[in-house]
Amino acid sequence: MKEKQRCPWTFGVSPLYISYHDEEWGLPVRDDRKQFEFLTLESAQAGLSWATILNRREGYRRAFAGFDPAKVAKFDAVKIAALLKDPGIIRNRLKVAAAVNNARRFLEVQREFGTFSKYIWSFVGGKPKVNRWTRLSQLPAVSKESEALSADLKGRGFKFVGPTIIYAHMQATGLVNDHLITCFRRRECLEK
Repeated sequence: MKEKQRCPWTFGVSPLYISYHDEEWGLPVRDDRKQFEFLTLESAQAGLSWATILNRREGYRRAFAGFDPAKVAKFDAVKIAALLKDPGIIRNRLKVAAAVNNARRFLEVQREFGTFSKYIWSFVGGKPKVNRWTRLSQLPAVSKESEALSADLKGRGFKFVGPTIIYAHMQATGLVNDHLITCFRRRECLEK
């Protein structure tokens, strides 16, 4: 049986990474809690490898109340201090504080737009931007959409949401389909 063709960034990495590619990366996400999860994880990843974050994902899920933004928004200084001792997450004071702050801003966006999903998808016209890359070297680190979304998020008080982090978020949540044209997941993500 022929091996499935995947994006080359999955080669030689852990089964967890391959599973993430095969089951999640690039799949359009319209669920607010899942959007908050990816926003939290992408922000935590700043300066680190995505593998580091994937290996701690369950720790984040536990520590951040199953990525329920309403619960995370209520975290106080005592809870933040406890999180900074939790080996299941990246214990960076700025990143932990940003996650709590971002939960509060997330709720504000929900109140304004009805859902965070409706807000974020408006930056790509409501449907995935589909690229036709043939080589990994063609994938950009930012786009005009990620720059616009980043600027808007920052204007709303979000932290750790630079255009590169936001482009990674857009790729992960399917606002952008950056699977190479040879990758089996490209078509699957288009069909969702």
